[in-house]
Amino acid sequence: MHKMIALVGAVLISLGQGAVTHAQEAQPRGDGPAINSTVFRDQQMKSVTAVTQVFGRSQRVIAAIVEYDRPIRNAGLALTDFEVTDRRITRIYANDRPDLATDGRDGAYVILELDAEDEAAIVFSPKVEESATTVVSQRASISDLSGQPVPPGTTPLINTRLKNLIVDDFQQFRFTDPQTGLSLSYNLYTPQDYDPGRAYPLVLFMHDAGVTGTNPLRTLQQGLGAVAFASPRDQAKHPAFVLAPQYPVALANDASQLSDYADITVRLIEDLAQRFNLDRDRLYTTGQSGGCMASVALNIRYPDLFAASLLVAGQWDPAQVAPLAQDNLFVVVSQDDAKAYPGMNAIMEVLAENGGQITRATWDGLGSQAQLDQQVTDLVRAGSDSNILYAAFQGGTVFPPGDTDRQGASGHVNTWRVAYDIPALRDWLFDQSK
Repeated sequence: MHKMIALVGAVLISLGQGAVTHAQEAQPRGDGPAINSTVFRDQQMKSVTAVTQVFGRSQRVIAAIVEYDRPIRNAGLALTDFEVTDRRITRIYANDRPDLATDGRDGAYVILELDAEDEAAIVFSPKVEESATTVVSQRASISDLSGQPVPPGTTPLINTRLKNLIVDDFQQFRFTDPQTGLSLSYNLYTPQDYDPGRAYPLVLFMHDAGVTGTNPLRTLQQGLGAVAFASPRDQAKHPAFVLAPQYPVALANDASQLSDYADITVRLIEDLAQRFNLDRDRLYTTGQSGGCMASVALNIRYPDLFAASLLVAGQWDPAQVAPLAQDNLFVVVSQDDAKAYPGMNAIMEVLAENGGQITRATWDGLGSQAQLDQQVTDLVRAGSDSNILYAAFQGGTVFPPGDTDRQGASGHVNTWRVAYDIPALRDWLFDQSK
């Protein structure tokens, strides 16, 4: 992949006058990387931190945090003081902590919030995989708390720190399966202030085939399927463990077969239950595409394991699914999904024939988050006597606005981009118990 302004996804920041000069200095010279024309710190700027956030199908740089050697006056900062190459600054403020905030306050950190929709914001997606390099140049004097000027430096600074929102709250481990001897890398979010005297639910998220590999962070960076359940919002309402294995090989296939790692995942859950106080009446599974298929299959193999399942954009052999007829299932597909939509329709027929109580709805995937939440609420209310809720996004409504790529698997992969960003859908999962 070729480089664009130091790196694809890089944030190139210049401040004040001489912006063009500093921007040019920060670009690679010849084939050299940005680090060859930058420094790590100068007399007044101590460090630069790039901040990333995971979205529906990508991880993006959303802010840069500049640390100074003295407190900076918040009131003296303005958007016009800064330029960011190929990016749009949406907010600027000072803070007394190296964090994003609702309101600015005097402090040693200057926060530059950036437009997440900028093309250069993306550092990981199905089409981009780059480092979150951030190059900062101060172009004009700013004021410290005493009113003294903080003059610009002479050389651009490159970030030496990286903060990945929510992703950094997970820990990475490796489980060695006692039966097969195979190793499985996994990410685990442990609730803040974990109390061994209290039983906690656990959410298992299984990724799709698109990030199959050995980098354990990929299942966290690719979308919201794991990180949404570990978000401050969800954890405040539902303190829970979140388990996100990283599968080194394909987990499930269209022949309705599972790899060995599916059963290894169940043994991993048992291992965690021996080490942490897990609420065995509130173990949940969810997954997208192959992860959804694995959730279906594990429910069949281990009928007493999960209290409920959130199944997104998957299918399975209808001849095998009759044992799921009494399970608590919330199924989400798109009418634009050439496999999952007809596949789940066939599964619903079998479940209904075997006594499953099913309530269906068609959703508008282009609605606001409040509207999507309301669609979930309406379906849950309509299906108060049902154990299976089945929602299909109306054709054409899972694609991002302005996205003209609607061929092939686009209707499939965009299903989870929308589904896992609906808080009420995640709330439903936590409301279920054996």
